[in-house]
Amino acid sequence: MNSNQSAEYQAGQAKGQAEEKGNQLMDKASQAAQSAQDSMQQAGQQMKASAQGAAEAAKDATGMNK
Repeated sequence: MNSNQSAEYQAGQAKGQAEEKGNQLMDKASQAAQSAQDSMQQAGQQMKASAQGAAEAAKDATGMNK
């Protein structure tokens, strides 16, 4: 292998490593986004349940729940 081929090989290796690192970062970003979405859905469900509970309590207090 001459020096030109060696340089091409090393450049190819570096490119492959950079692509793999980029893929890993994209995977991590995707996982973080999914986790944030899951957290927001859970928070929304908790808020909905809390609001429903408050509405029921208000109905009970005003006698509208009979």
